[in-house]
Amino acid sequence: MSTYNLASLLEDTATKNPERTAIVLGDIRLSYAQVNGAANQVASLLASKGIGAGDRVALMSPNLPYFTMVYFGILKAGATVVPLNVLLKSREVAYHLQDSGAKALFAFEGTPELAIGAEAHAGAQEAGVENLFLITADPTAASPIEGVTTLGQGIGTQPPTFDTVATDEDDTAVILYTSGTTGRPKGAELRHRNMRDNALSGGDLFGASEDTVDTYLAVLPLFHAFGQTVVQNGAIAYGGTIVLLPRFDASAALATMLKEGVTFFAGVPTMYWGLLGALSDDIDVTTLAKNLRVAVAGGSALPVEIHKEFEKRFGVTILEGYGLSETSPVASFSVFGQPVRPGSIGVPIPGVEMKLVDPASWDEVEWTPDAIGEIAIKGNNVFKGYYNRPEATAEVLTEDGWFRSGDLAKRDEDGWYYIVDRAKELIIRGGFNVYPREIEEVLLTHPAVSLAAVIGVPHDSHGEEVKAVLVLKPGASATPEEIVAWSKEQMAAYKYPRIVEIVEALPMTATGKILKRELK
Repeated sequence: MSTYNLASLLEDTATKNPERTAIVLGDIRLSYAQVNGAANQVASLLASKGIGAGDRVALMSPNLPYFTMVYFGILKAGATVVPLNVLLKSREVAYHLQDSGAKALFAFEGTPELAIGAEAHAGAQEAGVENLFLITADPTAASPIEGVTTLGQGIGTQPPTFDTVATDEDDTAVILYTSGTTGRPKGAELRHRNMRDNALSGGDLFGASEDTVDTYLAVLPLFHAFGQTVVQNGAIAYGGTIVLLPRFDASAALATMLKEGVTFFAGVPTMYWGLLGALSDDIDVTTLAKNLRVAVAGGSALPVEIHKEFEKRFGVTILEGYGLSETSPVASFSVFGQPVRPGSIGVPIPGVEMKLVDPASWDEVEWTPDAIGEIAIKGNNVFKGYYNRPEATAEVLTEDGWFRSGDLAKRDEDGWYYIVDRAKELIIRGGFNVYPREIEEVLLTHPAVSLAAVIGVPHDSHGEEVKAVLVLKPGASATPEEIVAWSKEQMAAYKYPRIVEIVEALPMTATGKILKRELK
């Protein structure tokens, strides 16, 4: 056992390079000293509320400087960060707060189109969380919700210095919510050392170093594992600059990359598809390509044609990686400086082992070029377990540390892995994981719905779209359009089905299990 707090990533860089630019958002430029000072104020605020070691604190913010400030402030206080998707509705916010036992919630006020603060406030009230701090775009503005303290008000009187609480490296730093293909979201507990080692893997994977000083475009949501570790924590670990883009727009991304001289881009395949589609004669592709040092992709398989076209236009080979929330998240990656192998998720990163196992027995599959097995992962990236769910943890984690991913793959003779199929029913829409069981359970609360089956169907830009096939209750009536509109009010924007089909009956096995493969 040894003492380590993930906040050290920020503190160490702020000590070495206090005046270096840490975060850029439009015309806002914040130094490492400023970000660290703000994080200290957040930690002081939490301590003043009696929140500290071992407590959970939720954070619900898009890619804004406040996310990083609050994230590291929570860690400095010795507490655990519980990042929440900003698209969650109040009922979903309440569930996550109750399940994690959160003592506080920091939430961005949002926009007229995305009422984050209102949903967060309603969710916090339902969950009985008294400490809600509203993050306003203008830190001096009054709270738009009566009786709720803003972040600006909360930290206004707090000192910019704080003695970071000592935590053990095996203590839980972050709880990332995820789901299997069944059940409600589960909180994956990631240790301080899990998150530290995964962030520092950028040295081996991307040639990152304190001498390189990369400029990262942060367009992947920071509340997701990919953006949080590879972009935010990876950049801070090596003293890079994070250029924030709260919402992906291909033209805006290209303009920002040019303006800020972005050298490191990380995205899901649909983002690369968007960037290539937005290129025009008006864009200085030569300068973009000259600046760009590293391009990484994850979330779902990258089409071969995008690989080829991006390398042709930018002169950079996209590195594909693979991982899950439970693996902090990076488990494997293409090898920096080696030719790409389209369709491959690369090889295990340093400190990590992977193997293919029989899903039924957990025994390792004998290797042949065509042998398929479930990916199992072991190493310094593997999580502690699911918060308060020992049975769910035992289903995927062995006593000697092997984690079962639920993803089927094969391996070539050089040890490069290739995903054959994602977890059986998982839908990946624009890089977001959508879990059919969760959607089905919500659909079944509609007064007209008797039976629901949710599947993914191919989509040109999102990869997959969410489709619901429904059987209505006898005598009930509802149109597909009505179901879509109702779903939009009940679920986060990336989850709700855009396509609804109403049928008389669903195909089933003799035991009553819905045959989703026939629906597809």
